[in-house]
Amino acid sequence: MSGRYYSFTLCMNTISLYLQALLYIAAGANHFINPKPYLALMPPYMPAHSLMVIVSGVAEIVLGLGLLFPATRSLSAWGLILLLIAVFPANVFMALSSRFRKTPVWLRWARLPLQGLLIWWAYRYT
Repeated sequence: MSGRYYSFTLCMNTISLYLQALLYIAAGANHFINPKPYLALMPPYMPAHSLMVIVSGVAEIVLGLGLLFPATRSLSAWGLILLLIAVFPANVFMALSSRFRKTPVWLRWARLPLQGLLIWWAYRYT
């Protein structure tokens, strides 16, 4: 492997890591800035909607920050994977519910495989 290729790969991996951390920190903060869309995504059978939005927001911020430090990176990545699995039922609810008619059907269903992509992205840092 040439030095130039290695440097490029390392640079892209670093950018990917920081981008992922930023995405989760921003999304987590948005749970507090604009909680309404997150509350709307909560399936009716889930208890304590407000608490769940707060807990998931805190988790996204903490785990996103954890990605930035080598000592906590792997644990944070596993935490994000578990979080993505935990919120999957809300994405299924959105895909199936008539409550979200304003959102195009293809976009509601696209969220489901996107979860798999996000899990893969987090797994790269375990």
